[in-house]
Amino acid sequence: MAISRRQFLAVTGTATLAGCVGGSGGDSTTTTEDPTTADEPTTDAMTTTEGGMDGATVQVAAHPDLGDILVGPDGLTLYMFDRDTEGDPMSACTGGCASTWPPLTMSDSPTKTADVAAALTTFEREDGSTQVAAGGWPLYYFAPDEAPGDAKGQGVNDIWWVLRPDGTPVREAEATTTDNGQSYYEY
Repeated sequence: MAISRRQFLAVTGTATLAGCVGGSGGDSTTTTEDPTTADEPTTDAMTTTEGGMDGATVQVAAHPDLGDILVGPDGLTLYMFDRDTEGDPMSACTGGCASTWPPLTMSDSPTKTADVAAALTTFEREDGSTQVAAGGWPLYYFAPDEAPGDAKGQGVNDIWWVLRPDGTPVREAEATTTDNGQSYYEY
């Protein structure tokens, strides 16, 4: 990535929270995964699981509400988009959509920690950048997420979802009742 995510957000300013219609993506060049492992510090909102965060492209972190989810090399939550097609090496999120939902892109082969079960692949976007996919789903950040543990994009417009370590989307909350009869939602 030519500029850091923080620089990108500073330049683009306020992003809209609306879902994206988007168009079709670029060419379909696919590469394979390159697993890695290491240790990682924990954060207040989210802790890492086995394998830790060592700068690997895709990692697993334990979110207090969503469970184990995929995060990027900076610990920020990664999302999938229901308008993408699983296994199709293209993105339906382009233009303004990609400003609100920046794709996880890189110039090298993607790496993952040992606890990421999803296969990692890449494909070329319309703009020539290389986007990472996990379990066949193109990966995106959500611009309003500012720190590890933020998952403000979960369920936006019922089309944006976090992913489990195996690459499956977490699409619905399951109601759970506590011993004292109060309900809460588990993802």
